[in-house]
Amino acid sequence: MRSVSLLGVSLAALVLSACASTGSSEDGAAAEAPKERKALVQGLDPATVADAYPSTYRGLPRENMAIVGGTVFDGAGRKIENGVVIVTDGKIAAVGDASTPVPGGHRVVDARGRFVTPGIIDVHSHLGVYPSPGVTGMSDGNEATQPNTAEVWAEHSVWPQDPGFNTARAGGVTTLHILPGSANLFGGRGVTLRNVPSVTMQGMKFPGAPYTVKMACGENPSRVYGGRNSSPATGMGNMAGYRAAFISARDYKDKWDRWRETGEGTPPTRNLELDTLVGVLDGSILIQNHCYRGDEMALMIDMSREFGYKITTFHHATEAYKVAPLLARENICAAMWTGWWGFKMESLDGIEENVALVDAPEGSCAVVHSDDAELTQRLNQEAAAALAAGRRAGMTISEEHAMSWITSNAARAIGIDDQTGSLEAGKRADVVIWSANPFSVYARADQVFVDGGLAFDRNDPNYQPLSDFELGQPGYGRTAAGVRQGAR
Repeated sequence: MRSVSLLGVSLAALVLSACASTGSSEDGAAAEAPKERKALVQGLDPATVADAYPSTYRGLPRENMAIVGGTVFDGAGRKIENGVVIVTDGKIAAVGDASTPVPGGHRVVDARGRFVTPGIIDVHSHLGVYPSPGVTGMSDGNEATQPNTAEVWAEHSVWPQDPGFNTARAGGVTTLHILPGSANLFGGRGVTLRNVPSVTMQGMKFPGAPYTVKMACGENPSRVYGGRNSSPATGMGNMAGYRAAFISARDYKDKWDRWRETGEGTPPTRNLELDTLVGVLDGSILIQNHCYRGDEMALMIDMSREFGYKITTFHHATEAYKVAPLLARENICAAMWTGWWGFKMESLDGIEENVALVDAPEGSCAVVHSDDAELTQRLNQEAAAALAAGRRAGMTISEEHAMSWITSNAARAIGIDDQTGSLEAGKRADVVIWSANPFSVYARADQVFVDGGLAFDRNDPNYQPLSDFELGQPGYGRTAAGVRQGAR
């Protein structure tokens, strides 16, 4: 009540001061009124709090280095034998063959007989929000209280001490996109994290990465809410719920736009749910859409045209192969598993060739994701399985191209491809040195660098971070994940 009263007093004072203006200064005072009014509502106008929980990420200690002699998959389609990767001030300075000069003062890292790739990016993770130990008190990823919970942010549930971050890092994962679960039509905002040890979420938060919103098609929202004799209970109920939400968001956006333009009256009442959906409408928040069936993906695309927004990525996308040309034309990524399907009706029609078939059309964006605390540790193997399936089907796919499924395409899927995802000059030095070809089941990540800082070293215990909650129980996280409501 007090804040409302103070707002009213301040508005009254502003009106009185405007009335007191006379003569030639009157027009100038009137022109300044909307600007002053906007400043007055700091914290109430969404435009004044674009990132209320900013990143405090500073990165690990780093040094300039030259990684020489290894086979380089640069994530952008190149394979370089006996390659050289130059890292300067935490950025990729140069990538080339053995003739690439090594700058003075750079430490030389011998990668002969090994492979060098960009850091792996997992675009669908619940680490931190469904952490290990997998107990009810830590199950923090689904705000399953109403069909639309666009007001919640996954970052506010992230627990940085989840030991899954450490095990993912040991698998070469340098960046994770953390999403809420899929119990809801709108599950809330996702957040992109740097995979470094931290005591706070903000210390992991990827600086400048766009926010995302999780949407869910199909069985999950209708089964979570339909059993309670409430909407949505069907596919048509799902669609009605999305459309009603975007109609409200359009109206909310129009009210704020008119108030900012004119400065007349009091500002609209801020609504956290609609703030997120307005971000979708203006393109600042990227849609990450849980959607298994091809026909439902087509419906979601039609709805995006109805309200004038863009879908960035479909997740799980078991039937993406059925609509691969459509996804390519619409410039929509599909994040998929290789070997998971059949665990419910909407996932029944899956095939191992899915990733390769989605990858085939010109302009496509195929991604391999995890949605699992164990699978994230071996996304390189999941990509290898997709590659093998595509080749068995008669498709010609190179290893250097398939590397994009867990690096550059993954970065594109969450809007950070200008910063990471490939070993190209000017990008962040997120680098993995593998003991063998990363498409081999025998390959292990030897060293993992995040922004040029050594984050993991398989041969040095000083670079093998441990959580106080490292329980030594393989599979514990996955067991918990398998029973959480509205998870997959």
